[in-house]
Amino acid sequence: MSGQPQPPVDQLAAATLSDAVPKHEFSDRVPIRSILARPDGGSGLAGQRARIGGWVKTGRKQGSGSFAFLEVNDGSCPMNLQVIVDAAVADLGVLVPTGTCVGLEGVLKVPPEGTKQRIELRVEEVVHVGPVDPAKYPIPKTKLTLEFLRDVVHLRPKTNTISAVARIRNALAYATHTFFQEHGFLYIHTPIITTSDCEGAGEMFQVTTLISDAEKVEKELIKNPPPSEADIEAAKLLVKEKGEVVAQLKSAKASKADITESVAELTKAKENLSKLEERFKLKPGIPQKDGKLDYGQDFFTRQAFLTVSGQLQVETYACAVSSVYTFGPTFRAEHSHTSRHLAEFWMVEPEIAFADLKDDMNCAEAYVKFLCKWLLDHCLDDMDFMAKNFDKTCIDRLRMVASTPFERISYTEAVELLVEAVKGGKQFESKVEWGVDLASEHERYLTEVKFQKPVIVYNYPKGIKAFYMRVNDDSKTVAAMDVLVPKVGELIGGSQREERFEVIRDRILEMGLPLDPYEWYLDLRRYGTVKHCGFGLGFERMLLFATGIDNIRDVIPFPRYPGRADL
Repeated sequence: MSGQPQPPVDQLAAATLSDAVPKHEFSDRVPIRSILARPDGGSGLAGQRARIGGWVKTGRKQGSGSFAFLEVNDGSCPMNLQVIVDAAVADLGVLVPTGTCVGLEGVLKVPPEGTKQRIELRVEEVVHVGPVDPAKYPIPKTKLTLEFLRDVVHLRPKTNTISAVARIRNALAYATHTFFQEHGFLYIHTPIITTSDCEGAGEMFQVTTLISDAEKVEKELIKNPPPSEADIEAAKLLVKEKGEVVAQLKSAKASKADITESVAELTKAKENLSKLEERFKLKPGIPQKDGKLDYGQDFFTRQAFLTVSGQLQVETYACAVSSVYTFGPTFRAEHSHTSRHLAEFWMVEPEIAFADLKDDMNCAEAYVKFLCKWLLDHCLDDMDFMAKNFDKTCIDRLRMVASTPFERISYTEAVELLVEAVKGGKQFESKVEWGVDLASEHERYLTEVKFQKPVIVYNYPKGIKAFYMRVNDDSKTVAAMDVLVPKVGELIGGSQREERFEVIRDRILEMGLPLDPYEWYLDLRRYGTVKHCGFGLGFERMLLFATGIDNIRDVIPFPRYPGRADL
């Protein structure tokens, strides 16, 4: 290098300047994160010009109103940039209210010694103000409860907590795609509207146009009453008369022009009769057939629902291209008001061909570890915020899960451990016996008390699991597995799928489900059946586990639950 000519010092300085405060690629502003997230806290940028944009978290006038301090945040990180504005530059009264949107340009400077800030912006120009009336703004700088924020769901991203959750959620989504893409999985978009019930529980939202169509018909009939039988008879008579006229003209060998004109009148009379007969058939109310709703008149000519899982559909691709995953919204019409249930939530569902239950457990464990490590590597500032404000153990929990092998026990062993705990004086609200599903309290006992780490429970009784899970050789259990973690209990549910045609057909019938809606699913076993497995991770549950927040309604941008579907 020493033998090569070096660029002049002023060119080096220019290069440093241009690289020092990188602008957002599609905006003229500098993201606050690119200033404050540097190892030096931004102090190395002193002397640089920067234009920032964001929202005022706190603002206060100082020096008898001669200048103001603003704490500005743009959502790129949990930290605020301190800004100083002189009264000579702008009207400070408009800038200081919490929630005000500002675009500011100035010079970055190191603040006086003794202050916690490493860098601040001395404003030379105010390029934008989105004012707020502090008397009406519903998100003041006082501490607000998460319950209160659910009533202003459109404004809650402006708070430190919800914006931090949004960044953590974004990181987990990015990590999810990274993990599966790096391991050769194909991302498949499965349908949101489906005609089959994956879980067989029947708690599904129905998709129909019958009600809206019936309302349209009712309005139409009020506006334009249907024709009477006399109107229909009169129209039929007119068609008959016009037909006779055409016949007479043809037999009389009338001119082509006269016959054409008469045929046109006959055609018009027939069209009018057809319209009248169509309107005569219109009846108010939802169409019925044989005393039941006539779904043949519905949009899809059959019953349709919002999906509870993309699993069944994504299996069609696993049985053709081997390793796939789907990541999308799912829906349950369950009237539950617990802190763990939503009517609309997101699921990550991989499916692997030529793989068994052990492979399924290995994939699930690797995926959860990857998510935890990703947050530690890419989201530590937001995780620090969560540790300070919600759960001081959340970062330690991520580190433990990322670095500890998961315990693996059979369902039978799990029940034996729980029974031993009861004998030892442990009290559970839900009864512990072989054949019942494990309750959240049982799952948390195993992970938080007994093993103090994640636990994978496998080989559940077939009576409490779905029809598609592979029946084990004992005919009593299925090759199912649940990944249980501290804080939330069940995080993942999965299984090896039943690939034997006769067995899965009998299981569908055994559970009282109709075969017809699942014929396409049975075709996967009829034509080139393959051993395969998969699982589902509740994305919001992963967020509860990571953040330590207690209610699932606070880790999804727009919560839907009984009685609430805001926006």
